[in-house]
Amino acid sequence: MTDMYDDPKVSAVSLPAYEHNERGSERGRAKDPVKYLLSAEQRARERQIAYETVRHLRKDVINCYRKEGVNHYENCKEVCARYYRVVVKKDVGQVQPDWEDKSKHEGF
Repeated sequence: MTDMYDDPKVSAVSLPAYEHNERGSERGRAKDPVKYLLSAEQRARERQIAYETVRHLRKDVINCYRKEGVNHYENCKEVCARYYRVVVKKDVGQVQPDWEDKSKHEGF
């Protein structure tokens, strides 16, 4: 891992959040198809961000284990606890919209 000692990279990208739009009827058609597709794209972005966050936290745990060696039980507790708190959340911490009908949760 050559980037172990590099400074953390932070993205300067800012994407606007789309208004959440659910499927309208029992037949599965959306009231506004464009808004529905944009909101589905937003949920996909949020899911990808959640997965990448887990990936980065896992990388931090691995780097800490390698750096600390046999003392990783004592010195990597905070890093492992941060990773654990994210992993045990529902949908690994993905931001979910406010669903009108909670039983029709379309997330993973």
